[in-house]
Amino acid sequence: MTTKTLAIANQKGGVAKTTTVASLGAALAELGHRVLIVDLDPQACLTFSLGIDPEDLELSVHHVLTKGLDATEVIIETEDGVDLLPATIELARAEADLLTRTGREYVVRASLEELTDYDWILLDCPPSLGVLTVAALTAATGVLIPLQCETLSHRGVGQLLDTVHDVRRFTNRELEVWGVLPTLFDGRTNHARAVLETISETYDLEVVEPPIPKSIRFAEAPAAGRSILSTTRSHRGADAYRDVAVNLTKRAASAT
Repeated sequence: MTTKTLAIANQKGGVAKTTTVASLGAALAELGHRVLIVDLDPQACLTFSLGIDPEDLELSVHHVLTKGLDATEVIIETEDGVDLLPATIELARAEADLLTRTGREYVVRASLEELTDYDWILLDCPPSLGVLTVAALTAATGVLIPLQCETLSHRGVGQLLDTVHDVRRFTNRELEVWGVLPTLFDGRTNHARAVLETISETYDLEVVEPPIPKSIRFAEAPAAGRSILSTTRSHRGADAYRDVAVNLTKRAASAT
């Protein structure tokens, strides 16, 4: 299978983007896929949540994107069976550095081009529509939008889709929106279900099943430096991500 590069993007924070990247990556690895996850958020939450202290790192994705360092020199193997291209706070500087560069939209794509050993590359985008998010979308096969099922949280989806439209037009004609992944979902409320239906109708987007339930266990997993699939193997949240991974794999297979 050719490498599928999936950008996990939503400029609104607090929608479980990082949790989704870590958990989906672990779920795909459980299925036997070779997975690389890339932390493109200067807050380095993904790196931290997999048990790596960003302050202990000498090299990070910042050096790959701005100094031309080979990604293979920076990639770390994690205990969750996925490889990680980690971030540090230096990445905040990369955003400014890249603004003046020619071809800045292609910097992530160029950095990942040689990494053909992976079945999946998951990109954890920062909570903004800046240079790094546009570069991630330019590098991606598809984009998955994690969305908290609350009224206000889908207001940013239109802006993100405008950005996707521009990226398709100018830098990546192949980019597809794979759909919205409902996160922090409380199925007991009619409100959460209504929001899902609204999103589906308003933006004509596929809703990726199953919804990821709201659970304190997701907050506890990063403290252990592992994904929820390792810390609470039989949890309904872990199982939901496993089901999503199976569904995405089927989608990827049917697209090739």
